[in-house]
Amino acid sequence: MYDRKYFGARQVKARFKDGVEEFVTYAMSQDIVQSEGGVRCPCIKCMCGLIQSPEDVIDHLEKVGFMDDYYVWTHHGEREPANINVNMDASSSGAQRECGNFGRMQDMVGDALGVNMSYEGGGEEAIIPNDKALQFYAMMEEVNKPLYEGASDSKLSMCVRLIAAKSNWNVPEDCLEFFSKMMLDATPIKDNLPTNYYDAKRLVLKLGLQVKKIDCCVQGCMLFYDNEFGTNDGALEECKFCKAPRYQVRNSDVAEIVCIDEDRQQMTWHYYNKTNSNVMRHPCDGLAWKHFDAMHPGFAEDPRNVRLGLCSDGFTPYIQASATPYSCWPIIVTPYNLPPDMCMTKPYMFLSCIILGPSNPTDKIDVYLQPLIDDLKRLWIGELTYDIVRKENFTMRAALMWTINDFPAYGMLSGWSTHGRLTCPHCMEHTKSFTLKYGGKASWFDCHRRFLPAKHQFRRKKNLFKLDTTEMDGPPPKITSYDVFDRVSGLCIFPDVGKRIIYDKYGETHNWTKRSIFWDLPYWKENLLRHNLDVMHIEKNFCDNILHTVMDVSGKTKDNEKARCDLPLYCKRPEMELQRLLNGKYLKPKAVYSLTSNEAKSVCQWLKELRMPDGYSSNLARCADVNAGRLRGMKSHDSHVLMERLLPIVFCSLPNHVLNPLTEVSEFFKDLCASTLRMDELVKMDQNIPIILCKLEQVFPPGFFDSIEHVSVHLAYEAMLGGPVQYRWMYPFERFMGDSKRTVKNEARVEGSICASYLHQETSHFCSHYFNHLMLTPKKWFNDQLKKVVPSPQIDHLRALVDGPRMNVKQWHTYFVNGYKFHTHSWTIGKKTINSGVYVKGVGDGGEDDFYGVIKHIFELSYQYDNNVVLFYCEWFDPTNNGTKIDPKHKNVDIRMDKRYRSFDPFILASKCSQVYYIPYPSHHRAKRGWCSAIKTKPRGQIETEVPNIEVPYQDDEMSHVLNVIEVDPVSNLVDRDVDGPQIYAQVLIELLNNNEEDANSSEDNEEDGHRHEEDSEDDDTDCSD
Repeated sequence: MYDRKYFGARQVKARFKDGVEEFVTYAMSQDIVQSEGGVRCPCIKCMCGLIQSPEDVIDHLEKVGFMDDYYVWTHHGEREPANINVNMDASSSGAQRECGNFGRMQDMVGDALGVNMSYEGGGEEAIIPNDKALQFYAMMEEVNKPLYEGASDSKLSMCVRLIAAKSNWNVPEDCLEFFSKMMLDATPIKDNLPTNYYDAKRLVLKLGLQVKKIDCCVQGCMLFYDNEFGTNDGALEECKFCKAPRYQVRNSDVAEIVCIDEDRQQMTWHYYNKTNSNVMRHPCDGLAWKHFDAMHPGFAEDPRNVRLGLCSDGFTPYIQASATPYSCWPIIVTPYNLPPDMCMTKPYMFLSCIILGPSNPTDKIDVYLQPLIDDLKRLWIGELTYDIVRKENFTMRAALMWTINDFPAYGMLSGWSTHGRLTCPHCMEHTKSFTLKYGGKASWFDCHRRFLPAKHQFRRKKNLFKLDTTEMDGPPPKITSYDVFDRVSGLCIFPDVGKRIIYDKYGETHNWTKRSIFWDLPYWKENLLRHNLDVMHIEKNFCDNILHTVMDVSGKTKDNEKARCDLPLYCKRPEMELQRLLNGKYLKPKAVYSLTSNEAKSVCQWLKELRMPDGYSSNLARCADVNAGRLRGMKSHDSHVLMERLLPIVFCSLPNHVLNPLTEVSEFFKDLCASTLRMDELVKMDQNIPIILCKLEQVFPPGFFDSIEHVSVHLAYEAMLGGPVQYRWMYPFERFMGDSKRTVKNEARVEGSICASYLHQETSHFCSHYFNHLMLTPKKWFNDQLKKVVPSPQIDHLRALVDGPRMNVKQWHTYFVNGYKFHTHSWTIGKKTINSGVYVKGVGDGGEDDFYGVIKHIFELSYQYDNNVVLFYCEWFDPTNNGTKIDPKHKNVDIRMDKRYRSFDPFILASKCSQVYYIPYPSHHRAKRGWCSAIKTKPRGQIETEVPNIEVPYQDDEMSHVLNVIEVDPVSNLVDRDVDGPQIYAQVLIELLNNNEEDANSSEDNEEDGHRHEEDSEDDDTDCSD
């Protein structure tokens, strides 16, 4: 009765029409229907509240279908069943036999085990097809045992609720043991209650969520593992490479992914919501997805086939710092078939395996990936699966689209090392990077003019960039997947040799360390985008380099003494070079792009006093060290907000030829990180980012341009291939690992703790589809049957509005509307966050007639029939040129805070408002005193609808209009002659240069370790400190 249409089509099934006619015929024969003079229409809209003619009932049901859960036709002469039956098949009248918890639990167990629930046993012809069915009937025996006579809970449902308590609130096992004993002591009938936590866990494990343990060589050379693809090492007693005995077990968890009815319906969203327009809102709109469909039409024609992404990253599983470094590596898989509000959310990130520490697996990661690659090969061939929506068997296939990882893990998974001069995986050997003589590190200075149009003026400049150099070469060729496959086909994969091989001319003409195990996938060479550059870490490192250099942070700035010594070798900037003084010291002239000590302290003080809306970012005040004039402990989301929103405000006092390219970098990342992209704008961004980097190269020294600044030139191109960045960055995975870190109870077996907690979470999430609010309260389906909807005439509501509101008016200090949290201005005083800013869009698109203000009062007016209207009483700022200024280039809005607009109506409907907050400029920028920058926000939780309490990185809904041509700003001067630079002793400078080689080597060795320590603090990136 609920199988109305063909999946994805508009046509109503013929058997549904026949069933509707049978229903109407049955209803018309009943006494209750004849006495009422018509049929109560059970469609979704009428819900048995209106009596209609048989023809109208048939028409309604064919158009919109039956109301929810109307299996027993109580309004049409049918009675409730008196007993509970295991048989879940529909009766002749369509009644589904279920009651309370037991029906929902039977549905759950049937989905988990994938078996038919109609077997009752005992008949002579009854056949149990397989062991899985036997397991099911053992489970059903437990389900059908009420705790006591008349109880709505069974032993299984109580066990699931205990497991949910552990996973939801990270409850210790001892606490659950106490709860179990407490329930036993308080219950007179104890037979069906779980006796302890172990008993509950043992019963729930029958649902099929399993762990597979695989032995591994203690050196990480190989797995003792068999598969059908030619590996037969399961019986070996020692490692075939290092001869180490097989005595230590390493866990590799392969979790069974169970799909629920609701999820199955969403798994084809990508197919029926594709668009050929200019807008990109999902990976299915990207070029890589479309190319894969064209190369594999047999895979693409069935929308139920699954597209996957894979993430791997290391983290320290200890909340407190440990004297001994330890890093474990989870491997997480996520499906992309789902709609945007479900993609990349925690319930759909699956822990496929976890690699034990204590150290980074480096190239050995391929050893641990072997079981997962074998599973992906099997899924490419196909697995017979039952489609519960279409009620048919089909061969489900799956393909891995790409990997998501930071830069060090990029090298581990791809086989192309991300260290040295050939770091860039796009340019490869065609790069023009070089090693700085005194800095000792690779620099990508003047590597971006080749990306410019052939006649761009920057190409002809000999002394603005690299010394006496013009640029006539074009951009490096885009190397196809087939070209890469030809290059790596002669290399060895790590599991075949058990050690790393240094290939000839490594670091000179190539950076290959191995053939990645992903090339074993038969479709991998057809993927346009195999490994993603992580926008999260690139944006953070780019922002850190800008902050440290502009604020002149000692030990962190890219404009240090070595950088000044390199200047005469690579640039013609004599005014910036170290100058020998008469006293024997060297003067380091102050650059115009750096702040003075007092200005840096002013910026830190400004951040200390900065207030933003709730949930917008973390508490940036904790990062500001006013005494030292620097920022400490900036996490990825802090850098995300600062780079895209605050950077032009923080450094507004810099000269235009410095501020403009920094603002353009900020706009580039803001547009790139929008939740919806446009292909034409991405093309312009891809053309503009080389110009922006060249403008930075005119100002900053060569040491500023490391690999992170360079790979930014490829981000827009990857967005064209893969779609919006929120499906390809590390934020959700970092949070997943942060949650895993907090579940560790046994620090001697951290991976085991993480695996056990993950299995509990999977079980709880699976069961929550059958119960409310993850508390596993049974869904009382019969409540919907009792609701009688009697629609009121619309004229009554109109009359209530004409009569006006009631005399009593409610006043609030906090109100939630449109996804925003608003406060009155008085309520925000003394708080660390501010939510009183309001913005109303005008008629035009230029922003000239927009209104900005603050909320003074919130009133709620009440009308009859429970109609309420909420009004904001606002104080508006002057929208004229005296009080509002709009940057014609970047569309930034500045508001004069002491200018008011009194003639405008102070009241505005709450439903018409958007939120904005006002950021004052740093105190050292005198021209901006009294002015604030107005920054718009968007409703929170639009992506993580499954888990609305978890914050997500801030993104704009849409891209701004990208400029067709980036203007070139003339560079007037590079030295601030009004401020004296620091003086350096000659002996100190000589020691720095002599230790250059040793420092470069040690920094490269520790680069990855430092990166790991930085990531360890990423788990709470987006939390807001109130």
